[in-house]
Amino acid sequence: MNTELTAYITKQFQENFGENPLIIHSPGRINLIGEHTDYNEGFVFPAAINKGIVTAIGKSNNSTCKIVASDLEETYEFALNDIKPIPNGQWRNYIIGVVGELQKREINIKPFNVVFGGDIPKGAGLSSSAALENSIVFGLNELFQLGLTKEEMIDISQKAEHNYVGVRCGIMDQYASMFGEKDRALLLDCRTLQAKTYPLEFNDYQVMLINTNVSHNLVDAEYNDRRAVCEKVASLLNVDFLRDATEATLATIKNQLSESEYQKALYVIQENKRVLDAGGFLKKGDIKGFGDLLFKAHYGAQHQFKISCKELDFLVEQAKENPNVIGARMMGGGFGGCTINIIKKAAVNTFSTLISKTYKTQFNKDCSIYFVELSQGTHRIN
Repeated sequence: MNTELTAYITKQFQENFGENPLIIHSPGRINLIGEHTDYNEGFVFPAAINKGIVTAIGKSNNSTCKIVASDLEETYEFALNDIKPIPNGQWRNYIIGVVGELQKREINIKPFNVVFGGDIPKGAGLSSSAALENSIVFGLNELFQLGLTKEEMIDISQKAEHNYVGVRCGIMDQYASMFGEKDRALLLDCRTLQAKTYPLEFNDYQVMLINTNVSHNLVDAEYNDRRAVCEKVASLLNVDFLRDATEATLATIKNQLSESEYQKALYVIQENKRVLDAGGFLKKGDIKGFGDLLFKAHYGAQHQFKISCKELDFLVEQAKENPNVIGARMMGGGFGGCTINIIKKAAVNTFSTLISKTYKTQFNKDCSIYFVELSQGTHRIN
């Protein structure tokens, strides 16, 4: 957790509002494997990380709520009796979405003030949106003693994104950010919301993230399109979600689907199996078997689900050719963001230099490299 950021956000709140706030830290997340499986009630393998959102929150003496987005140097003021999505509202919709979802549940809150900021790299696919939503709902729960469970809070965060941002996301990001455990990854069943925790012990290897620095603005529409295909196929199979489909049952309706739809559904079925297999490999300590699953997952994302881009594919290809990298894939919703790589610790500096140079030569722009630690989920600091 970033103590300098926490001190800065606290100071900003004191300067803006003249009071001492509650301080909430809500982490971003990585996902080891399992993309676009969560909204199919399947399996995912995320972990909370030591980059996140710090939110300072306090009660307001005014009739309106005031929000200061520290990093963006933007301010937004709104009344609690006028909550509706804002066209192109960006970060504002995450916050008023949480308020709106509380109101839908007839949970009444009073005016409040917020200052928030973060150290999650923008557009990296590390779920800054879920971290922000969780920090707001957690902060309001603490501030007004609402008595919400963590399960209720992540449901509110998810519905805020559905109904106010317009992205029909699954539950993975909110869950990982809320329930994360230090030094452990969570193999989550998105149907039951039960998770098995796994210590991430890669011995001579470590996780390295490489950000393409490609903006994935298209992701919202593309994301919703992928979800619609999954729902159509599930409906044709007479199951609630693709979680309940198999390759054999999918084959029985192949003639009712376009090749593109068939491949997308097949990807989800196979990706669910890969997540469960990943848990087995980690349990056995088979790091190479685990890494190989990442390469297979990327192939599926690239060729079947079609959510990759040339920059992501280039990074994974470079990783695959390097004997010190035993697994790599695109991570997140797609069309940009990061690759996750399992790399030999001794080769980190050499590979970082090499990949930075080759990426710059290929695309005439820089990639960014991050190393993260697995951290505790959303919590109150003070």
